[in-house]
Amino acid sequence: MKIINTPEEFKKIRDSLNGKKIGFVPTMGGLHNGHLSLVNKAKSENEITVVSVYLNETQFNDKNDLVTYPANFKDDSALLEKAGVDYLFAPSYAVMYPDDYRYMVTEKDFSKKLCGAKRPGHFDGVLTVVMKLFNIVRPTNAYFGEKDFQQLTLLRGMVEAFFMNINLIGCPIVREENGLAISSRNRKLSSAGLAKAPEFHKIMSQGGSDSEIAANLEKAGFKVDYVSTINGRLYAAVFLEDVRLIDNIDVK
Repeated sequence: MKIINTPEEFKKIRDSLNGKKIGFVPTMGGLHNGHLSLVNKAKSENEITVVSVYLNETQFNDKNDLVTYPANFKDDSALLEKAGVDYLFAPSYAVMYPDDYRYMVTEKDFSKKLCGAKRPGHFDGVLTVVMKLFNIVRPTNAYFGEKDFQQLTLLRGMVEAFFMNINLIGCPIVREENGLAISSRNRKLSSAGLAKAPEFHKIMSQGGSDSEIAANLEKAGFKVDYVSTINGRLYAAVFLEDVRLIDNIDVK
């Protein structure tokens, strides 16, 4: 696996790949089995696999969340090498934002709801960094997990709106045996928190109105950010031990 730190370096490599199919998995580090499932799918469907590890500070409205984000580059790169990734793109802020974030990509509707309602600027940061990564890597196929289905929906809209020649592929949520959606943030929970966290998905799966589900989550000890059904999908975000967890279920 070759580690690359600048767009200029990657452009030279990209130009040498002679039309090969490139699968791309963007990450912020803190890699887990959910990320690895995306990597494995990319490897199975493409000739070259590229993964980025970049903790994108422009999408964090809570600076403490950024500082405590559970990522370790040495561990992440070792996992990716073992998984057989061809190229790891690991830039710095100065590399990704030479304009110091004066220019950004903004969506004016769905990004203001759900996770975006109380996290101003979050999806501006997400869309902007992914646009930059797409322009650098120029992948054939890009892979994202469905755990953040709002993010996936917005990225699909961006690709369509800007006529980007990229196939965006959503991949099913990877869960623990107890139903908990695997997330880097799960590592921030205590052992007691990890024991309670699976109740989040269990309560969501039991059905009921949005308000009933929210009430049941509160009774179970979660602090509810939102529970909302939009276009046949139930979205929810909660706090447990000050750790924010998200999940969604197709309820069509």
